[in-house]
Amino acid sequence: MICAESVATICAPAKRAEVAAGRARMARELLADCRLCAHDCGVNRLAGETGLCHAGAEARFFSAQIEVSDELELIPSFAVALSGCDMRCDFCITGASSWNARAGAGFSAVEMAAQAQAALRAGAKTIMVLGGEPTIHLPAALELVAQLPATAKLIWKTNAHGAASARELLEGMFDVWLADFKFGNDECAQRLARTPDYVGVVQENLLWAEAHGELIVRHLLMPGHVDCCWRPVAHWLAENLPGVKVNLRSGFWPAWHAARHRELAGTVPAAESARAFELAQELGLNLSS
Repeated sequence: MICAESVATICAPAKRAEVAAGRARMARELLADCRLCAHDCGVNRLAGETGLCHAGAEARFFSAQIEVSDELELIPSFAVALSGCDMRCDFCITGASSWNARAGAGFSAVEMAAQAQAALRAGAKTIMVLGGEPTIHLPAALELVAQLPATAKLIWKTNAHGAASARELLEGMFDVWLADFKFGNDECAQRLARTPDYVGVVQENLLWAEAHGELIVRHLLMPGHVDCCWRPVAHWLAENLPGVKVNLRSGFWPAWHAARHRELAGTVPAAESARAFELAQELGLNLSS
């Protein structure tokens, strides 16, 4: 548990780098009994053991570049994609790298911070840490925060499947949580992403994120999943996070292993997309772009 730090101190920009450095050391110690994500594996990554994400003690990254495909208010963003993920979404558009914790190059917080600051000078508005899933590489992510200027706007792009221990270490470190709410039920999450007990974990993390900073929730429409996934997600957001920014994304592409699932063989039909957006409007969701 984190103690002896008031919320005001944690969130003070001038203190962020100092606090992040201490948190990074704490996060690295947690790798000896890794429970950073909700899979709760408990493996000793410092000793070479690997859990469901297959990540080791040292992070790697498969992309670090300016991106312009995210929410308009966040771009251009210097996006750092860490290799490996704790979920196995068969439709993942970057699955070859997102699933592979050993993809790409070794991560150096000092070198990456230099690239990020150069991107800011060149006109980037934000710095985004993503994956794969960055939570499994929390020590490296916090080491990066410790090297960044206090004025930088930092984005945590996540599948929202992290554990409470990760949330505590992330508090006050990032300005915006850009979080996925992929599935509206546990059966779809297990079948399409091999992730059990999904919905409750994500809901808990979204409620926490909204209470501790700015939150943008993303949902990727998938063909055949408007009623089983989007409808329950939309109703829950309307009831529990009214006014939160929601990005309903309709550009599904049958990437990676999507062909394993008959309904994911193509793009979202126009009629399904229209029905999904009509539901969002009926519920008064705060749709962003």
